[in-house]
Amino acid sequence: MKENKWHLESRLAQIGSVDEPVTGAVNYPIYQATAFRHPQLGQSTGFDYSRTKSPTRTVLEEASAVLESGDAGFACSSGMAALQTVFSLFSQGDHLIVSLDLYGGTYRLLEKILSRFGISASYVDTNDLDALEQVRKPNTKAVFIETPTNPLMMITDIEEVSLWAKRHQLLTVVDNTLLTPYFQRPLELGADIVVHSATKYLGGHNDVLAGLIVTKGEELSKEIGFLHNSIGAVLSPTDSYQLMRGMKTLALRMERHESNALAIAQYLLNHPQIAEVFHPGLPGHPGYAIQKKQSSGNTGIFAFKVTDARYVEPVLRHLELIAFAESLGGVESLMTYPAVQTHADIPAEIREAVGVDDRLLRFSVGIEHAEDLIADLGQALEAARIEVEGGQGHE
Repeated sequence: MKENKWHLESRLAQIGSVDEPVTGAVNYPIYQATAFRHPQLGQSTGFDYSRTKSPTRTVLEEASAVLESGDAGFACSSGMAALQTVFSLFSQGDHLIVSLDLYGGTYRLLEKILSRFGISASYVDTNDLDALEQVRKPNTKAVFIETPTNPLMMITDIEEVSLWAKRHQLLTVVDNTLLTPYFQRPLELGADIVVHSATKYLGGHNDVLAGLIVTKGEELSKEIGFLHNSIGAVLSPTDSYQLMRGMKTLALRMERHESNALAIAQYLLNHPQIAEVFHPGLPGHPGYAIQKKQSSGNTGIFAFKVTDARYVEPVLRHLELIAFAESLGGVESLMTYPAVQTHADIPAEIREAVGVDDRLLRFSVGIEHAEDLIADLGQALEAARIEVEGGQGHE
């Protein structure tokens, strides 16, 4: 996995398959040990205590660094643990510039926890360099970008923002959860740090909780390594193995997620009960050109607004194949109501100003047959219409 000459699909399929030299096992073992013998005083096998370094986790971390074109990878116990580790680079009095349309858990971490320690944040459209300049302060240390954002799928030009940040000696941190290194590699575009909720597409099966950090640069990698070990929110050997197993099929899954989501988004575009569809793969999306430039494909998640908020509850109740559940990125299709679930911690006035209102639904499209998903969504919308409006058909 340390070789970069193979295509990404091959590197994904081969994670851990050539790293066990003793037996030649094509799946790397789960080393549950928390402590490791020293050959003698002053010598180490490279493994001393599992919080600092563990064999199974190391294989995952090295593979992650290669996939993201980084210098070092760090596996954490959740996506939020990965964010906490990265944000621990900053000190009292530091200021961050953050994407306006932001995952609610990241907003909660910034506003309800890090604010206690004197770290502040300004939320702007990170694709607007003038807006970035307006909120930049002498104490600004980094720009944190989600692209696409969750749930409104806003796109940021990573290369442009990274160049701007470097001119001002700021770090660029990109949450790459929704596109994964299969479709987008922010470090190649100038970013300094990439984070993932690996629970989502990387794991891909809604059965492992994990986070990943990948860094570029020797000094920054050392800093994150120190924080990773000191904070200790590291991924267990079993979960590291589970995550590697999921990542082996990432290429296949992302291709199906992408094609399914685009087909459903196109179906909804002309549906009489749908007011708006937010998908960066649609030519009408404002970030379409940037997305095409910096990414080789699209994610399986998108959002849409129904024409009447009264449709929301019956749509969710009448879904049969699609599950009403809060996560994303798994092989199973899930639908979420952000206003009361994933983004509930963001104040209503901020949510609604961005566009996360009571008519918005987020759809994490799985790998089921696209026609079945369209049929299920169609019947749920029709059932909701009948409940709300009565039995009259659409004009």
